[in-house]
Amino acid sequence: MEDNNPPKDYYKILEVDYDATEEMIKVSYRKLALKWHPDKHNGDTVATSKFQEINEAYNDLRLVTKTSVT
Repeated sequence: MEDNNPPKDYYKILEVDYDATEEMIKVSYRKLALKWHPDKHNGDTVATSKFQEINEAYNDLRLVTKTSVT
């Protein structure tokens, strides 16, 4: 089975520039996570999906920034 979905742009999801620092990524993540948290949207599936996408983006970018620094 082929995956025809284009790769996700985690920087766009977190609304940061490609040269964003770890701190800038963290600040943007926290802002977006609060905005899209499912508890604030009464279980809306769109908000839940967006929240999960934001978490995925942050976790992957956090790993990338940690491995590129060392």
